[in-house]
Amino acid sequence: MVAGASLALVSGSLLLAVPSQASGPAPAARTIAGSHPSWATAAADAGAVPASTAVTGTVYLAGRDAAGQTAYATAVSNPSSASYGKYLSAAEYKAKFGATAGQIAAVQKWAEDAGLTVLSTTDHALTVRGTSAAVSKAFGTTIHQYKVGGSVRRAPSRNVVVPAKVSSAVLGVTGFTTGATTAAKPDSHRADAGSDKGAKPAAGLPTDPTCSDYWGQKTATGAPAGYTNKAVPFDQCSFYPSQLRKAYGISDSGLTGKGAKVAIIDAYGSSTMEADANQYAVNHGDKAFKSGQYSEVVDSSKWEYQDLCGGPEGWAPEEALDVEMVHGLAPDAGVVYVGANSCTDDDLLGAITTVVDHHLADVISNSWGEVMHTTDNADVTASEIAAYEQVFKQAAIEGIGVSFSAGDCGDSSPAAAATGVNCQADTARAQANWPDSDPWATSVGGTALGVSSKSGAYGFETDMGTLRSNLSADGKSWEPAVPAPFYFGGGGGTSEDFPQPYYQAGKVPTMVSHTLMTGATSPTAQRVTPDISMNGDLYTSVLVGMSDGAPYSEGGYGGTSVSCPEFAAVQADIIQARHGRGLGFANPSIYDHSKTLRDVVDQQARKTTTPLSSVVDFGVVSGALKVRLVAFGQDTSLNAIRGYDSATGLGSPTESFLNSFR
Repeated sequence: MVAGASLALVSGSLLLAVPSQASGPAPAARTIAGSHPSWATAAADAGAVPASTAVTGTVYLAGRDAAGQTAYATAVSNPSSASYGKYLSAAEYKAKFGATAGQIAAVQKWAEDAGLTVLSTTDHALTVRGTSAAVSKAFGTTIHQYKVGGSVRRAPSRNVVVPAKVSSAVLGVTGFTTGATTAAKPDSHRADAGSDKGAKPAAGLPTDPTCSDYWGQKTATGAPAGYTNKAVPFDQCSFYPSQLRKAYGISDSGLTGKGAKVAIIDAYGSSTMEADANQYAVNHGDKAFKSGQYSEVVDSSKWEYQDLCGGPEGWAPEEALDVEMVHGLAPDAGVVYVGANSCTDDDLLGAITTVVDHHLADVISNSWGEVMHTTDNADVTASEIAAYEQVFKQAAIEGIGVSFSAGDCGDSSPAAAATGVNCQADTARAQANWPDSDPWATSVGGTALGVSSKSGAYGFETDMGTLRSNLSADGKSWEPAVPAPFYFGGGGGTSEDFPQPYYQAGKVPTMVSHTLMTGATSPTAQRVTPDISMNGDLYTSVLVGMSDGAPYSEGGYGGTSVSCPEFAAVQADIIQARHGRGLGFANPSIYDHSKTLRDVVDQQARKTTTPLSSVVDFGVVSGALKVRLVAFGQDTSLNAIRGYDSATGLGSPTESFLNSFR
């Protein structure tokens, strides 16, 4: 992810409740409460769209035996279950839980009889297109335009009606509500991004870029006083993979991910990914991909929404980061990059589904996400959640783990978004993010890592939360003055949307699981994120190499976009430790092995209340000296304390953690 919040938003959804699979009365037509969005009021109504207007949507299929699917996914993932690890093949899953040919045919016939064109059909969904008149016939509602917040949106004028003949076969519908679209964006951020404003070269600090090979190696003399009156160190140089392997015990474990395969999901695709990853590896003393070790599933002819999503060039750094971190921390693992056709939820979920339906990998890494509740009511809907969870459970049943970055905007509150980078500006309140907060996903948070040697010997970790100031033009002070506002931080928190999963019971403190991010008390225990964390702070960045149509170059990147592929690689290493047996949905095993993780707590300078800080010197840029003062471990309302916490979860991997799976 890029340093900052991860977004993966969609063009609105219409909820269709999950039908019961039990025998009983014949299904009836259902009016779906809430499928007419709250902002589509009579006062905002600008009239029906022309009857000939083309409309596209996705109809998700319910499949068979939803309760049985959940039970099987739970049992096969629980180390205490007799069914643990007894995974099904993709074909076996389809035969037991997938949509039947009859269900698919019935939904297709209903759509076509209403005048809709079925553009594509899978075992999970049908994409349909037709005129507004045809949509009205199929779903029992007209499509209107609404003037909301200075923009025009399109939505059903009343709740959707699903006819009896297909109500038991349909899981949900998305795509007919537009204008409040949020799209996923990568959760990574370049470490030297921002204004070039700075002091003139005569400020007293080095005019050439200066960094430390390890924490505290070089002292930043000549800088104004910051969080302490004493001199602070120059920030560490951006890490490369061998240092991370050393810090997290991977090198000492001897594990390389051999026999495992990791899938990486982003939008679009870089034109030079394999060549860039190979050059990056060789540049830092590692081996390039072997023939056949890297593959791609990318179809540029189907790319869409490039203006909304930032286009391939906007996603290329994320792709490079993800591929290079996975290969770097699991150098013998197979890697498959699957490029979604856009950053919308339908397309990103489609890419995940491709991996799961064809079992292309053992682990899926996703460095993107979004907030669940927005100021303009473009919230993640129950229909979208159901569609994602169906695939997550299928992955668990097939022995595939699905991980997501936890985000880079701390508690995702409006206050954090006001000063933080990579935040979603339309966040409605402090909240846990999506999809990482789903109980069937592994949420990977971030830390700031300090190493004690150039080789990467572990020094310390604190939670990923930074405050940042710029050197003033005269070189005598910091702007904004110390303490600076929040700038960047790992996501996490207590979900208001999902109850506590069984694997967190007894591991997450009661006060945390019952206290929502708004401060309200929940009568029930809730899901809390993240589950586990690894290095991702913007100023303990990792080097990333890429070209994608430009000369090859390397730069530092941070974010939980770094953490997620790092942990995907760790899972590949664990699969090797298990002699090739898939780890599957990782959370129950992570919590089961939690005593071997390293507990991450806030690191304060000399055990005082003074924040840990460093000076980041980029040298002269555009005629000015570009220098930052950074404070670490300052992540909004999230704090790394002893035991499980909503800043770093259970902690970070160690050699003991890896070896505990042997």
